[in-house]
Amino acid sequence: MKRTKIVATIGPASDSKEKLFEMIKNGMNVARINFSHGTHESNGRVFDLVRELSVETKRPIGVIADLQGPRMRVGNTESFLIEKDEVIFVSDHEKKTTEKELVIDSDGVASALKVGDRILIEDGLHRLEVVEKNGDIVKAKVLNGGEIKPRKNMNFPDTKLSFGAVTEKDEIDLAFVMKKEADFVALSFVSNGKEIEETREKMKKLLGRDYDLPQIVSKVERAEAMKNIDEIIKASDVIMVARGDLGIEMDQSMVVIYQKEIIEKCLKAGKPVIVATQMLDSMINNPIPTRAEVSDVTNAVIDHADAVMLSGESANGKFPAEAIATMNSIVKNVEASVFDDVNPGFLDEDIFNDYASLIDSAHEMAKSSEAKAILMFTRFGFTARLMSHHRPEQLMIAATNNLKTYNQLSIIWGIRAYLVDEKEASREEFIKSIVERSKKDDKLAAGDKVVLILGDMLPNKKTSLTGIYEVE
Repeated sequence: MKRTKIVATIGPASDSKEKLFEMIKNGMNVARINFSHGTHESNGRVFDLVRELSVETKRPIGVIADLQGPRMRVGNTESFLIEKDEVIFVSDHEKKTTEKELVIDSDGVASALKVGDRILIEDGLHRLEVVEKNGDIVKAKVLNGGEIKPRKNMNFPDTKLSFGAVTEKDEIDLAFVMKKEADFVALSFVSNGKEIEETREKMKKLLGRDYDLPQIVSKVERAEAMKNIDEIIKASDVIMVARGDLGIEMDQSMVVIYQKEIIEKCLKAGKPVIVATQMLDSMINNPIPTRAEVSDVTNAVIDHADAVMLSGESANGKFPAEAIATMNSIVKNVEASVFDDVNPGFLDEDIFNDYASLIDSAHEMAKSSEAKAILMFTRFGFTARLMSHHRPEQLMIAATNNLKTYNQLSIIWGIRAYLVDEKEASREEFIKSIVERSKKDDKLAAGDKVVLILGDMLPNKKTSLTGIYEVE
């Protein structure tokens, strides 16, 4: 059984019940719904199908609602830029009047630009540099020209933009996904920790509660986010290394370095981390990946990322289920190799509190006793996240009576989750129920040693380490 989880983006190639079932069977743990595309009707249908299949397959399948965020684009115009030409940029409220003008379809960008700032169009294919500024009118010199098609994306890596992480469109989408009880909400183009906290408060207001919230996945894809990475990790529930825009805004040769830095920081902080973008990109059109793509996934697994993600490969590619099967195979082979066996022991000392000490003790007990598994009972998943942070060799089984937690455990490295009935009232009944279900699933067998951690899900509301349990 693989420990690194697989996130798959759902789109036209994969939004049928039959295809989703095949993807789950092949190893998908989390479904990502990209709200840059589709409608509430079509995206809501995917929500419902995933929930239905989670029950049918008896597996936790998390749902990430990925908000579009403040995406900047060229207006509905077409132009051809010639190198060394100077082009006027105007905001979307200005009307294009000449051939040498381009509209920025996002208010506030032109006024934020300054002389020397770079303007990148269509994933950096076309590059310009600001040479003159007059209010909202910006003049830029063409560095790399070519045909500029309408609605192509724009990046401003040198510019401090203050849009906030949630746009007017996102507000509408956020209200919708709160009603659908999304497990995770992904924020695009996050710049700082404040934006994350503000979004969490919006979710509380929409839901009318301050518990069982969707976890916030902060997408690190701007140069400014790397400057504020520590506060972003602290404020987030999950981090996504969104390498597409990050590679546009920063030197591409640094993207893997930043990826490794972010993974290490997340491991130390006990925050799940996803590596995303173009992991098996060639499988959009081909049935097998390139050697470089296999190496890319391999390195993310060796670095102990919690999850690896597919985008276009599973959303609109020709081989969505095959892409997941391929990624699943790579993950399993890496985890079975000696190169995945490096135990990051330094992690044991990175989170300081009484409860972390209890988890440390359980981890040490599991190692010294040669236990087969660590069995945890958890209401909100904190126990499971702390134990996973140690990346133990033992199988980790987490039982919860909270449906939201059950689905959110789908993204945490190494965790095998069970949903239990709250009517299973006593401690002994809880333990017996999960042990029997684990035996039925061939995770445990008679004679196996298990380290038990009983969380506040249990009736006594106290957390205690009960020591070693031997499976009968």
